[in-house]
Amino acid sequence: MKPAVLGLALAATLAAGPAAAQNADELLKKFGCTACHATDKKLVGPAYKEVAKKYAGQKDADANLIKKVKAGGSGVWGQIPMPPNPQVSDADLKTMVTYILSLK
Repeated sequence: MKPAVLGLALAATLAAGPAAAQNADELLKKFGCTACHATDKKLVGPAYKEVAKKYAGQKDADANLIKKVKAGGSGVWGQIPMPPNPQVSDADLKTMVTYILSLK
């Protein structure tokens, strides 16, 4: 996928390398995301790699996922609802979502 498709934030995260990935991983743990999600296997919610695959190439995927994580919801990946996460800042959400979308 081309950086234009991924969005500027994702291109910046990929360019930042392992430090950006480490920061995103720490945020995912800090906000409890890893209680329901893992990188490469389904737990309660989908694997991060499955999320990346589902949204690959979609315009504004990062913005749409940020909204979904912030608001919560159900039905996209099954009936188990994801709780809303209004306490997570937009900047932290952007970091986490950008990282997730970069996974292959």
